[in-house]
Amino acid sequence: MNDQKLGNPAVVGLAAFGLTTLMLQFHNVGWAGVGPVIWLGLIFGGTAQLIAGLQEMKTGNNFGYSAFTAYGAFWIALGLIFIGNHFGVFASSGTDVGWFLVAWTLYTVIMWIGSMRTNGVLAFTFSTLLAGFILLDLAHFGFPELTVIAGYDLIVCALGAWYVMAHIIFQDLWGYDVLPVGKAWIEPSRINVPFRPLVPYFW
Repeated sequence: MNDQKLGNPAVVGLAAFGLTTLMLQFHNVGWAGVGPVIWLGLIFGGTAQLIAGLQEMKTGNNFGYSAFTAYGAFWIALGLIFIGNHFGVFASSGTDVGWFLVAWTLYTVIMWIGSMRTNGVLAFTFSTLLAGFILLDLAHFGFPELTVIAGYDLIVCALGAWYVMAHIIFQDLWGYDVLPVGKAWIEPSRINVPFRPLVPYFW
C-alpha cells in the first residue's frame, strides 16, 4: 500500500486564480496594461489552474474539480479573446464579451451557492467574485464606469482566494490552523439531509 503524502492541488488553483484575477484588476482600474493579463491568463490562471482542477478529480472533490477546471478554461478563453481582438481573428465586440461574462456569471451563481457549504472565507470570496461578474456584466451593457468598481471588488476577491491558499499551506506546515477560515455559511444542522463533508481540502 502506498502511503506517500500527496500535495493539495487547491494551493496551486487558488494561487493561480488569485494572482491572475489581481493582475486583471490592476488593468481594469488603470494601473497596468493588458499584456501581463494575457500571458498570466494563458499560463498561470489558465493552464496551471486547469491542471490543478484535473488533479482535484483524483481527490473526489467535485467542487474544486469544477471550479479550478472551469475558471482555468475561463482565463485561457479570455486571453485568446484579447489576442483575437488584437489581430482581428474572430473578434469579439464589447457586447459579445458582455454575454460571455453573463454566461460565466450564471455558472458562478451555482459555485457561490456551493461555496456556502465550505467555509466562511471561501464563501466570502465567491460572493465578491459573483458581485464582480455582475458589475462587469453591467459595464459591458451600458455602464462602463462600473469597470473600476468591479476592479476594486475583485481585488478583494483575489486576496480572499490567497487567504484560503495560505490557510491550507500554513496548516500543513505548522500542524495547526494558523489562519482560520470560519464556519460554513450553511451548516449541516440547518438542512434535513444526511451530511457528508464537502470540499475537505478547503477546511
